[in-house]
Amino acid sequence: MEFSEKLVRKQLERMQPLLASQSIEHMRKAQDRVGAVLAGTKRKEVDISDVSHPRLLLALASPHDERRDGMILYLHGGGYTCGGLDYAKGFASVLAAECGVKVTCLAYRLAPENPFPAALEDALDAYRHLLSKGYLPERITLCGESAGGGLCYALCYKLRELRLPLPSGIIAISPWIDLTMSGASIAYNKENDPSLCLEQLESYAKCYTGEAADPLSPLISPLFGETEGLPPSLIFVGGDEILLDDSIRLHEKLIESGCSSQLHVAEHLWHGYVLYCLKEHHRDFEAMDEFLIKTATAPRKLRWMRLDNAAKIFPAAKRRHWNNYFRLSATLFEAIDRAVLKSAMDVTMRRFPSIAVRLCRGFFWYYLEEISAAPEISEEQSWPLAHTPFDAINKCALRVIVYGKRVAVEFYHALTDGTGGMVFLKSLLAEYVEQKYGVRVPCEKGVLDRHEEPRASEMEDSFSKYAGKVSLNRNASTVYKLKCTPEPVGVRHLTTFVLDVDVVRALSKQMGVSLTVLIASCMLKALQGLQNEQIPDKKKQRTIRVVVPVNLRNLFPSDTLRNFAHVVMPEIDPRMGDFELDEIASSVKHQLGLFVTEKNLQAMFTPNVRAERNPLLRVMPLFVKNIAMKLIYDTVGERTNCLNVSNLGAVELPEEMKPFIDRFDFILGVQATKPNNCGVLSYNGKLYLNFIRNTVEPSLERHFHAVLKELCVPALVESNLSSMPDIGMKLKSEPKAESWY
Repeated sequence: MEFSEKLVRKQLERMQPLLASQSIEHMRKAQDRVGAVLAGTKRKEVDISDVSHPRLLLALASPHDERRDGMILYLHGGGYTCGGLDYAKGFASVLAAECGVKVTCLAYRLAPENPFPAALEDALDAYRHLLSKGYLPERITLCGESAGGGLCYALCYKLRELRLPLPSGIIAISPWIDLTMSGASIAYNKENDPSLCLEQLESYAKCYTGEAADPLSPLISPLFGETEGLPPSLIFVGGDEILLDDSIRLHEKLIESGCSSQLHVAEHLWHGYVLYCLKEHHRDFEAMDEFLIKTATAPRKLRWMRLDNAAKIFPAAKRRHWNNYFRLSATLFEAIDRAVLKSAMDVTMRRFPSIAVRLCRGFFWYYLEEISAAPEISEEQSWPLAHTPFDAINKCALRVIVYGKRVAVEFYHALTDGTGGMVFLKSLLAEYVEQKYGVRVPCEKGVLDRHEEPRASEMEDSFSKYAGKVSLNRNASTVYKLKCTPEPVGVRHLTTFVLDVDVVRALSKQMGVSLTVLIASCMLKALQGLQNEQIPDKKKQRTIRVVVPVNLRNLFPSDTLRNFAHVVMPEIDPRMGDFELDEIASSVKHQLGLFVTEKNLQAMFTPNVRAERNPLLRVMPLFVKNIAMKLIYDTVGERTNCLNVSNLGAVELPEEMKPFIDRFDFILGVQATKPNNCGVLSYNGKLYLNFIRNTVEPSLERHFHAVLKELCVPALVESNLSSMPDIGMKLKSEPKAESWY
């Protein structure tokens, strides 16, 4: 929120006659209310937390858009007699939001109860506290207004006296540096300054100096100190304020002693005008930003990391018109507010440095590098998972897409798997709900605290960590390949089956299998029917096999947000004869039971890790690795399966989020050489099966629906087609141009 100069001046002029007669207690309460208002204007941009300290009252303002490293120590004004922690948090929030850097604010002890040197002692202890927390002096900037501005210079004198390192710079706003009030502007601006008068200054000075302190002491009136060697200064002062001469004389003295100093005089403005965030003077915060860049802060260091073991195949296996992406989306009950979502992205992206990344090419391997800022929100296309040129992945390897009430995140598979992607999406949604609706969402059920530092364990390559000593041979025969008419390059069709999860769960319980086993069995049954239709001669038929990903976090202690899933591939051989669904389900149950164990899965991914550690492979140039890995993918990868059936399971949310979110969807991209894939999840009593294909005929969907019909399982079917062949399904569709899905 920004205020107009004219409005603020009018209000100050109206209040000015009352200022000199108010009690200190009344002034303190009023000042704290001002701070609360300022903090409120930045509550969607800054996270404020109290700092534990045995003696000091400190708080930390952390900007959601933290653009650089470093710390500002903010010392508030108030004539040394007013200003509690609530007041200090106000302008600290403004500084953090506008400058994109963390701000520690101090509520020092106040006079007359605690005269000089109490405030200076507290400021010194606060500075030492930052040093003890690992902040380097060259990354600390002091900032203060009025008395706080003078306290910044007094602190530097004290640090120099104690031979402690000085901070990198000082931002002083209308600093009060002469408690003898000898400046000529006290007289010639007496009628011009609507916010401060001589009577107030005399009262404040008497309270702060007490009976014994000398107002000429440089630790009380820094104007009278030796300024040689002080850090660079940036000074703001109003042209109409009674303390104008304090700033001018200080600036001139700093320059004469060889120090760097910039003086900004705002004509016709009053004491401490910067605190009012005047819309006509936003340039002052830009000047602060530039000052911080030159003196104290550096752009935030971006993390980089090697690809995890499973991710290495994806860049190598790329095609001109195919990259391996998957989509997670949430549909809300109200249209997405793009501005709020972008703000939520700014916060959330930094919490996920292994996902908010770009793909970079090294000499020996690809690697991931954290992006410096959240990407722009993308527009929806006529189908999900529209092709992305590989060069775009080098800039950002995920995209956030908005359409009406839906927000979707499409992830390049080298970044994460469905589990990690869902944690990202939930956390983004939680931040959006908090910012949009003011609802506090607890960090549970996959929602992470967006303001905490990422844990190292979230970025580990768990494949390498848990690789064993035994390798399992994973050779598999070539499977049935669906006959189909390919669509033009890039076209994707999506068909979603929406089922009642209780009905499906009851059926799976009746058959004595899990829900995942039942879905995989129905898919195998549908593929069997399709192969019978396309290849009636049993002697010419091939094995039918589907890929079922397994979340390894359920078997190995890991909270990595990177890829940590492996696959099992249940199958049937139709040459033995047609299988009934209960036969298929029993077989799939036992196949999964055999392979989904810690030792078996470990033995299945260990060969990949061993290959990566091979000294010869490690020194092989990347272009040679790519040729070899692509050949392996083409000959061993998709040849051995018909499609993926990936079930993310039930999506759970904190209760506070549920009133805002209607549904979730999980969509896999088509494979490089196979036309179909299927992503599955459940939410709020509904099971969503998303079939994607790049072919004209909805053959697999038709046969899958026939299996559901045999089971008497009702299904609502949705499509992104404006028209679709009659396949006996209850169909809900919208035109491609509107991209219903």
